[in-house]
Amino acid sequence: MNILGIIPARMAATRFPNKPMALIQDMPMVEHIYHRSLLCNLIDEVYVATCDHEIVDHIHKIKGKAVMTADTHERATDRSAEALEKIEKELNTTFDIVVMIQGDEPLITPEMLGQLTEALINDPNAEVANLVQLLESTEEINNPNNVKVVTDLNNMAIYFSREAIPSPSKYSKAFTTYKQLGLIAFRREALLDFIKLTPTNLEIIESVDMNRLIEHNRKIKMLPTDMITAAVDTPEDLIWVNEMMKNDVLLIKYQQ
Repeated sequence: MNILGIIPARMAATRFPNKPMALIQDMPMVEHIYHRSLLCNLIDEVYVATCDHEIVDHIHKIKGKAVMTADTHERATDRSAEALEKIEKELNTTFDIVVMIQGDEPLITPEMLGQLTEALINDPNAEVANLVQLLESTEEINNPNNVKVVTDLNNMAIYFSREAIPSPSKYSKAFTTYKQLGLIAFRREALLDFIKLTPTNLEIIESVDMNRLIEHNRKIKMLPTDMITAAVDTPEDLIWVNEMMKNDVLLIKYQQ
């Protein structure tokens, strides 16, 4: 199979402007994610997809690969789909699987990317795979930056929300809660079909585009991981990740 990794990134993030170029251990966050994605031996090509010349220039400076996309995209999936078509044209090839790697997950590991990719390689019926991580505190569960997900008995997603689900006012006993990670693998056709689907009310209300797939009766396989990761949504998150990166075992593999 021919597998492509795409890192969608933009400087105009509402919650944390200029986030992709924020420094972690003296290296821009997007560069960490690019190098760490390359460490996954199942992924054949890795590109950063962005509408910002500053990001493209930096990736090219480190001899990496980047593609310019429109500045009108509000969703990472839309940006990734445009990038996929441009990259396929540039390389004169077709990819079977696209791994979308959010540009704010600097602690990702090649094992996590491999887990996602293998889920689609090993299950011909699966169209989309998404990693999830256990939330262990009430603060994490109530944090709207953490997208929560509930699944059926086959680990297929039922619903995504930025609110706590199920509602703590209706069920106060212990309940295992997972958050969606910004790592999603699509079969090529699934990604290109996704952007053609009509945006849905629940997608808009929750600001979670995976709800569009659910409302259009598409299946999303959720894969738990216990590997430590963290999305950088705020400057405070960046401080925490900087501390975590000091002892990161992967950093030495790509740090100059």
